[in-house]
Amino acid sequence: MAEIGLHGVGRRFGGQTAVDALTLTIADGEFFVLLGPTGAGKTTTLRLIAGLEVPDAGGISIGGEDATAWSVAQRDVALVFQYYSLYPRYTVRQNLAFPLQSKVRDFTPDEIERRVARAAKMLRIEHLLERKTDRLSGGEMQRVSIGRAIVRDPTVFLMDEPLSNLDAKLREVLRSELKDLQKTLDATFLFVTHDQIEAMSMGDRIGVLNEGRLVQVGTPNAIYDAPRDTFVASFVGSPAMNLLPAKIEGGRLLVPGAFEMPLRPEGAARLCRDEGPLTVGIRSEDVRVGPGCDDSAQVHHLENHGVELVVTLRAGETLFKASVPAMTRLRIDETVPFALNQARLHGFDATTGANLAIGRSGG
Repeated sequence: MAEIGLHGVGRRFGGQTAVDALTLTIADGEFFVLLGPTGAGKTTTLRLIAGLEVPDAGGISIGGEDATAWSVAQRDVALVFQYYSLYPRYTVRQNLAFPLQSKVRDFTPDEIERRVARAAKMLRIEHLLERKTDRLSGGEMQRVSIGRAIVRDPTVFLMDEPLSNLDAKLREVLRSELKDLQKTLDATFLFVTHDQIEAMSMGDRIGVLNEGRLVQVGTPNAIYDAPRDTFVASFVGSPAMNLLPAKIEGGRLLVPGAFEMPLRPEGAARLCRDEGPLTVGIRSEDVRVGPGCDDSAQVHHLENHGVELVVTLRAGETLFKASVPAMTRLRIDETVPFALNQARLHGFDATTGANLAIGRSGG
């Protein structure tokens, strides 16, 4: 069993808090993604689980046992970093075998060969086994690095931004391969990243970390559809959610200096406020552009994403984004009609940034 538990874990470096009262359970066999910006405390959290850092407060459990005082070896975790940490003058076979050749492990040559062959087959690098690693591409080196973790058959895989040094196409390929690998091994993966596309496409669950604090934990869909606050709303999703300073007055939603519209029942229910200031959030795919819409704005900028066109609209001095089909014909400075899908509005407290719907439901 490889369930991981963090129980009020804290870690400071001098006067700086890296991880603050972090409580989290990662289920056995789960692909869990820890997502956050640079400096959020992601790598420190991973190092605390691995035993490379000692917590100043709280405790860590692995498989239901208190592992806070365990050594790195006792924790039996495998680390995969963004930098490959391979021996350049060794062949791929020698690199894969190296973690198994410690006297502590006492594997026979036949067992080492069996494990190396199994990892090479899983990662489709059998044809590279006799090649020196200094002659490999970035993607091949990362596969070998992952293979060095697989051969050990660890309790937990800890991955610290392992795809960040690869080009976009290769990242896409390896995202799929890593997810398939985790299912094949039925292993517990903790994957650290600042890339929300990696998080959304790979994680069974995501934990969003900001300034050392865990802001929200949930499935990718839950976090995307019901962000706990404006930080999560703006960080998860591409393009980021539109967040507009607004107020509700007399049954109307007003974005001062930009536009106003009557609130329909579904919109009022989503915003959870009868009167007063708030921050209104709307995803770009929930901004409709075209005939039959009641409000208008100017086309400020166009980004062609292939399957869709991301349009930045300008109403007064307010900018917000809409996603439309790629074949839509629009011109810069053109005035176009638009409407918001009120069944998909989000209301956030204007001061704290908290999601008003989550606060009301206690979620």
